Amino acid sequence: MSDRAGSPDDAPRELAAGRVGRAHGLDGSFYVTRAKPRLLAQGARVSVSGAELEIVRRAGTDAHPIVRLEGLRTREQAERLRGQDLTVAAEDAPELGAEEWWAHELEGCEVRDGGRLLGVVGRLIELPSCEALEVRPDGGGEPLLVPMVKDAIRSVRPDRRLIEVDVSFLGLDER
Repeated sequence: MSDRAGSPDDAPRELAAGRVGRAHGLDGSFYVTRAKPRLLAQGARVSVSGAELEIVRRAGTDAHPIVRLEGLRTREQAERLRGQDLTVAAEDAPELGAEEWWAHELEGCEVRDGGRLLGVVGRLIELPSCEALEVRPDGGGEPLLVPMVKDAIRSVRPDRRLIEVDVSFLGLDER
């Protein structure tokens, strides 16, 4: 998509793909927690614990992926990596479709309803039914969760660092 956030210097060099979870089987495979399934395709290259390795096996589901990395051949090798972050070089990430954004593109965007500033996106949260923006309110206080659904979101413009929402749908028109 053409409207991506910030300049190339602002973009992260690596995207979080997940974290090494518990070992699965005896061949060096492991579960991935906090998984971004799109970044965990067989043949993709990921960085873990300072090394860049190819995914040579991808099994399980998108919710509970199982991967094995080149060079890992035993359960013990997989267990030694447990808890380590898996990242993918941003330039190697798959192209996103229209109306799709990486989390880092939305973080820091102002959230507004017309001229009314509600706050700034702190992070993107994956909920069971949809993703939601965690918005830090302009005046302080508890974060506001804005579901990433058409009824709540009017427009997303990371190039302008702006997300327009519908406060009526969110039940915030009286705040």
